[in-house]
Formats: sequence, C-alpha cells, structure tokens
Amino acid sequence: MDRDRMHRAVSDDGTGIVGRIDGQGPPLVLVHGSLEDGDLCWEAMLPFLRAHFTCYTPSTRNRGRSGESDDLTPQRRVEDVVSFVRSIGEPVSLFGESDGGTLALGAAAHTDAVSTIAVYEPVVFDVADQDLMDLLEGALSRVGQAVADGRLTDAARVFSELVANDDELATLSQSAYLDEAGRYMPVLLQELEQDAQSDAPSATDPSLLNTVTAPTLLMHGARSARRDWFTDGIDHIADHVNDAQTREIPDAGHFGVAFQPRAIAKALIRFLAEAPTTS
Repeated sequence: MDRDRMHRAVSDDGTGIVGRIDGQGPPLVLVHGSLEDGDLCWEAMLPFLRAHFTCYTPSTRNRGRSGESDDLTPQRRVEDVVSFVRSIGEPVSLFGESDGGTLALGAAAHTDAVSTIAVYEPVVFDVADQDLMDLLEGALSRVGQAVADGRLTDAARVFSELVANDDELATLSQSAYLDEAGRYMPVLLQELEQDAQSDAPSATDPSLLNTVTAPTLLMHGARSARRDWFTDGIDHIADHVNDAQTREIPDAGHFGVAFQPRAIAKALIRFLAEAPTTS
C-alpha cells in the first residue's frame, strides 16, 4: 500500500487543505484535535482502520501540509472540513476527536456529503460551568507565557494537563508527543482568541445541531479527567441531533485515540457497518 498518497482540497477562502490517504474501502475522513495535525493524531488508530476504510487524514489550516492563513475562526476551520469532504466526490463517513469532533459536527451541519458521523469527546463549551472556564483561563495564561518564552513543549504540557488523566500525562511526558504538539501551541492560541471574538453560533449551538440528520455516534472515555464535562457535552449533542447513539469506551481517557485505539476503532467500525446510510 502506498503510504504517500495525498488528497488536496481548497477551502472557501482559497486555503489549501491537504491530507494523507491510507487504506481501502468506503471513504472515512478523520478530523484531528487541537494539539495535532492529521499525521500526528491518527498514527495509532490507522492500523485498525485501513483494512476497512479508505482513510483521509487532513490537517486544518496552518498545520501539517495545509496552507497558511490569518483567519483561524472556527467557521473557517469548519469550512476546511466541509471543502475536504466535498472534494472527495461521494458521500463520506466523518470521525473527529476532541476539537476535531466539534469541527466534524459543524461540517455535518453544512453539507449533505456526510453520510454518517462519529465523534470522541468533542469540546462543548455550551455546558462548561464557571469553575471550568476559570480553570481554562488560568491554564491558557500559563500557556501564553510559555509560548512567549519559546517553551513550546512546556506549553503543550500545560494544555494537556487540562484533559489528560495521570496515566496519559505520564506517558505523553516520556514520549516525543509534547515536543511535536508544542509546534502548534501558537496556532492553538490564535484559534482560541479568534473563537472568543466570534459572534457566529458555535458548531454545538442547538440551531446547528438540529440540522444534523446523519446517523451520529457519540463516544466518551470511562477514565477521562474531565469526564463530567465530556459526558454533559455528549448529552447536549444527543438532545439536539436527529439520530444519535452514545457509547462509553472502557479504560479510555481523553487521549483515547492514542491509548485505546483498538477499542475506539472497534466501536467505530461496528457503528458504520450498522448505520443505514452505509449499507
């Protein structure tokens, strides 16, 4: 199998969106989280998916092989996913994790090219309480200082501490992951700043979720450090999309796609096999 196959799309504002193609079977587009790009995020899961799907792993703007832009609003990043999905030329299944799950939901609300959608612990600020928002604000202040000092690995560690359980954080700290994720911390800060300044509805606003008609799988980990937040977010989504089912992944934390890839892939494969639009 040629592991260097690429697919290129152009987002609405002309920014190039690029991702690898791996595997064979019906198309599955995988949307990475906020610390990563399309290569770094899915390395552990692809071995369990490539025999079942043609996997597309795009990077959103300013990451990986994709183009650069000053516009990092969530609406533009949703457009990146929509443009990539549409460029494949046939209905696709869509899977996103963390912030990528939020973008995937936004994309499903804007195109009928998504036949089925699955997400793992999407970020849903609609259900965040004030204590969590205060915790996030404090962490982002420390992240910003670390980025300003050029300590990008430290910035990635501080951000990861928000959502990683103890076992995940210990393993991440001993690997090269935080070094690789650190290069995206300046981009992440810009994304969050522009997100806070945007007046447009978020991808998890009920008005948009109500338009998602594709069968939807909502997954969360049993050992996530912010389990209540993520389960509340999944309940919020399930209340508003038209056809949802939820599933808990045993032993998984927020970084489940890296640490429990087999279990998440198994749940995803089963869901897509049973979904009416994939038959």
